[in-house]
Amino acid sequence: MAAGTLYFMSPAPVIIAIDGRSGAGKTTLAIELAARLREHHKVSLFHLEDIYPGWNGLAAGIERYASTVLAPLHRGEPAEWVSWDWNAHYDGDTRTTRPAEIVLVEGVGAAAAAARPYLSAVIWADSPEQDRRSRALARDGDSYAPYWDEWAAQEEEWLAVDDVPAQADVRVLNLADGAAPAEVLQALQYLPALSTVMLPELAARRGLELRAERITAAPDPARLFESLYGRSANAVWLDSSLPPDEGAAAERSRFSILADDGGPFGQSVRHTAGSTQVTVGNAAVRTEEPFFRWLDGVWGGRAVRGPEGYPCEFTLGWLGYLGYELKRETGGSDVTAESPDACLLFAGRAVVLDHVERTVWLLALDTPDAGDWLGAARTAVTGAGVEPSGTDTGTGAGAAPDFTARDSEGAYKAKINEAQYQIAEGNTYEVCLTTALTAELPASALDPRQAYLALRRRNPAPFASYLRFGDLTVASTSPERFLRIAADGRMRAEPIKGTRHRDADPARDAQLRQELESSPKDRAENIMIVDLLRNDLSHFAVPGTVSVSRLCAIESYATVHQMVSTIDARLRPGMPRAEAVAACFPAGSMTGAPKVSTMAILDRLEGAPRGFTPARSAIFRSTAPPTWPLRSGPWCSGSGPAAAPD
Repeated sequence: MAAGTLYFMSPAPVIIAIDGRSGAGKTTLAIELAARLREHHKVSLFHLEDIYPGWNGLAAGIERYASTVLAPLHRGEPAEWVSWDWNAHYDGDTRTTRPAEIVLVEGVGAAAAAARPYLSAVIWADSPEQDRRSRALARDGDSYAPYWDEWAAQEEEWLAVDDVPAQADVRVLNLADGAAPAEVLQALQYLPALSTVMLPELAARRGLELRAERITAAPDPARLFESLYGRSANAVWLDSSLPPDEGAAAERSRFSILADDGGPFGQSVRHTAGSTQVTVGNAAVRTEEPFFRWLDGVWGGRAVRGPEGYPCEFTLGWLGYLGYELKRETGGSDVTAESPDACLLFAGRAVVLDHVERTVWLLALDTPDAGDWLGAARTAVTGAGVEPSGTDTGTGAGAAPDFTARDSEGAYKAKINEAQYQIAEGNTYEVCLTTALTAELPASALDPRQAYLALRRRNPAPFASYLRFGDLTVASTSPERFLRIAADGRMRAEPIKGTRHRDADPARDAQLRQELESSPKDRAENIMIVDLLRNDLSHFAVPGTVSVSRLCAIESYATVHQMVSTIDARLRPGMPRAEAVAACFPAGSMTGAPKVSTMAILDRLEGAPRGFTPARSAIFRSTAPPTWPLRSGPWCSGSGPAAAPD
């Protein structure tokens, strides 16, 4: 430090490294990202190309950068460093980089092992090799061309011993189309280490307005979904396929929701065994934290209000499923499933079908492209024809697959006997045992969409769904509502426990319904689950608001009679909704009672993970050979997909 110079230490800045091979667009990304961050923060920017000591100086440059730039900045002190004069091929002048609230450092090696102890977050930018070379040479002209191979060899040597991409918090495929800065900025908001500093960006998102249109129409939902989202890698159709004028479930059969993760705010999420990956366009961020903690961080209050006259509570937000193995976070053991523990997408625009009013609502966050999307959706609604009477949509899935049971009849009965023994010993009161049926099909015969259309035709239900998340497709038809949490805090669970098949003979069908209604065994099972859910809801409910408004009622569906109860409560003000979901998860009707000890018994008896297991569902994977597992069981009812207003 020069004599007479006095520096004041600043608070330690948030330091974000943007790394990647030469030509990946790091400099442009850093400059654009800095411009966006400067709307709310003081930002300092450092380029590693100013410090490399020559064309063969990658390793030496990383060492200089870590010791003379990062170390003092991390302490909140100005960094004095010696630049490199690329024309003179020698050390240049001494420069100073001052700390700021956020410091962006970019260049090859910005997130090297020596640098990572000082960094708050690491971004790895990549792009196709042919694009990288052309970009780098276009930027630096002929001066770089003779050294491209030498520099590339240094990069390969460095990355062979320091796998920075694997250590990155955010990875982005930078296609130089201008989208990367906004995508990376959204991805950074999911990093716990940046949660405090990114609060202004999060607040700006919650200030968005909603654009909406109402169309008087009753389009064929299958055609509409295919028209709008047939090519989307991630898309959701929450399908109330039961006609809303049929039976006691009419209230739950009014709305269907169709959406994908397109648009400026579209995102998708996969959570597997403690790791959550959020994808925003071509950027992906990974965090290692429990899922319900992550969900609590993104599931805030209602971000936007519905338009006047809009009858549905869903006003855009997270859609998808929560898998059974998330029980590791709610008292169950840690079991790894083949399918992700949760898959969600954030719908920044969606189509809501009102089957009662026979109208369509188009919802979109007010972004620059919202008008174009609304126009395209309007055209799709007009071209989707008329919703057919009943649910007879599509041609079906062809010949029935040849299923193989995971358990033989004898083995499954032995498990039932063991469950009964555990009940007699007092270790549990009720065990919801399941098994799996699997069919292997040639890839040419695997058509998840047609299979789902056949499923909804055969077994219409208020909570049917067709979920596509990349190589994973879920087709489900469930009559059961696991849990509803309204924007005003009203909570409702409607567990199903007790089933009889339907019969073509009306007299026999009525007899079966009466048999279920008067069955002491089924009533006892249902009441035990009601009691379990009353306890689950009470943990976060306003005292005195937990009530049972319907006990052991019978609802009739296309293929079964079901015994259904309704438990209501009100969420305590300020209580996190994600924790209320966790307190009730998994649904008691999927486990039995008491929940924790029974889940342990189920793990031992079933001997395999359940994964995503709503009743009457199929999970398709585009693998070779593809499989079609269908989970079912005489003591099992499913919870269905999740829909959460943001």
